[in-house]
Amino acid sequence: MLDNSYRKDVVEAGCDEAGRGCLAGSVFAAAVILPPDFSHPLLDDSKRMTERNRDLLRGIIEREAVAWAVCEVSPARIDEINILNASIEGMNLAAERLKVRPQFMVVDGNRFRPMLDIPYACIVKGDGKYADIAAASVLAKTHRDEYMRRIAAEYPVYGWDKNKGYPTREHRLAIREYGLSPYHRLTFNHTIDQLELF
Repeated sequence: MLDNSYRKDVVEAGCDEAGRGCLAGSVFAAAVILPPDFSHPLLDDSKRMTERNRDLLRGIIEREAVAWAVCEVSPARIDEINILNASIEGMNLAAERLKVRPQFMVVDGNRFRPMLDIPYACIVKGDGKYADIAAASVLAKTHRDEYMRRIAAEYPVYGWDKNKGYPTREHRLAIREYGLSPYHRLTFNHTIDQLELF
């Protein structure tokens, strides 16, 4: 069972993102403030959860959270400022959009740059330690997956409904055959050359 929050003495928002390592699509970031007594046995790092459980938890989190927000940062913006900065920007924007202003932020990972006047802590693998970060990871992941299924209908050749934009062999082969779509990140390496060694 995850700890509810990192700090018990303040209104804390957990922050996380989804889609950093993808070749295509926006990166999504979320911020969540949970009630102090919130717990759910299925809540975990979203990468360790089944799609079914993520979708179940999304509804519970959105219904029971004190506040939540999800922000999308486009492929064009990712190309403009790089993926790390885009992820950081997304988490700041999500926190800014919360209907309740947090007094403290906990961010999954080891790199963050605040754009708001709110103290914070970076927690490596925080989405597997604290419920509010895990909740943010679930919202970011499920909102992004929903978006990827939507754009997959526009460009079915890339298999985004299955690979969600990640650099699978099939995705890279489709890029080689069909070229890049308007949703691809132009600053990322789309080639398959290194995979052909196997």
